[in-house]
Amino acid sequence: MESMTKKHGQFWSFPVSHFSYFFIWAIVNGYLTLWLEQVAHLTGSESGMIFSLMAGMSLLYQPIFGILSDRLVFKKTLVLIILFAGALVGPYFQWVFLPVLHAMNPFTVAILTGIYLAFVLNGGVSVIEQYVQRASLANRFEFGHSRIGGSVAGMVASFIGGRLFLWTPNAIFWAATVSAIIAIIMFVFFNKIDYENTVSTGETSEKLKMSDISKIFKLKNFWFLGIFYMGASALYDVFDQQFIIFFHQFFTSTAVSTTVYANTVTAQMVIELILMIPMPWIINKIGPRNGLLIYGFITAFRIIGTALAPNWIFIVALRLLAGFEMPLVLVSIMKYISDSFDLRLYATIYALAANFMKQISVFIFSAVAGQMYDGIGFQKTYLLMGGFVLLISIFAFFTLSKTDKNNISLKNVEIKKL
Repeated sequence: MESMTKKHGQFWSFPVSHFSYFFIWAIVNGYLTLWLEQVAHLTGSESGMIFSLMAGMSLLYQPIFGILSDRLVFKKTLVLIILFAGALVGPYFQWVFLPVLHAMNPFTVAILTGIYLAFVLNGGVSVIEQYVQRASLANRFEFGHSRIGGSVAGMVASFIGGRLFLWTPNAIFWAATVSAIIAIIMFVFFNKIDYENTVSTGETSEKLKMSDISKIFKLKNFWFLGIFYMGASALYDVFDQQFIIFFHQFFTSTAVSTTVYANTVTAQMVIELILMIPMPWIINKIGPRNGLLIYGFITAFRIIGTALAPNWIFIVALRLLAGFEMPLVLVSIMKYISDSFDLRLYATIYALAANFMKQISVFIFSAVAGQMYDGIGFQKTYLLMGGFVLLISIFAFFTLSKTDKNNISLKNVEIKKL
């Protein structure tokens, strides 16, 4: 790999960009359900339609966005389109959502909203993340340090979102609009790339072809990585979906359990924020493959331990492990893809293995887990989920390839068919 020069003053705008984009994500996802119930007066099934479409449409957006991102590399066209769409969140919910709801029917507006929010959030997140990751390689900073901005955004959105909602419910969406405008300003005027180092990010004068992209599906390691994400990372999300309901069972008062849960989540986010600082250094020492494996085994331990916990104190302690898991997987997956695959195909591999496959798995496991909670209870369901994550992690231990620091291009490697 060619030597790279380090330029100063090309880092701090990226954490601000991470903050401004993930603030949109955090405040919309955090308070949309409440707004739909109290302001739009939608039923559970009508609100569910929005979230189902958000998940479903992301399966369409992610592979398309991945391919486009790999072709655009450092061109900001797609990034800015997504952010401009994000800037319309406030106007959409203030002046479009409710009039369409009254003029037509709830399911029409649910379909429109699901498609729109999936574009900005579920699909757009991989575009923002891969752009900053490539920038980190060119500008010689750690992606994990920039991603701290996203963790801070979650904390800030949680802190001010409720207050804005109580002041006037639509304010949460206008706060998202303001944040999107800040993100646009950052990407247009402040996020500079050291183009002397862009060869290290996979940017070449040769245009990326569909034949190059199709070679991804012939790589065993791509499928092994996808299987790992479909098992470990997907069940991480599914486990957390109805965790608060299980948590309430250990208390006689809903108010007390809610307070304890809120404090636990806050402590978890603080741990996550603190660990994002040294995590890039840690992953550089142990290797991104080992980081992913440790994440998988900790996830299995947390789920199984929760099923066997005798009281809420043990459950809280195990819940705090999530503060370790998120920095591990966020930093490890970025570094693993960068070190193990052709960097020209970075965004496509990230979108497919870490997002597309995971979302399919979340969709399937969510329905199965819901039925199991009703049928055999939370503890037995958690034992089965944790056991499955453990098996997937053991499978990854034997199959997931060690990273290749040389980033050899796919064109220079003979790819054997599976």
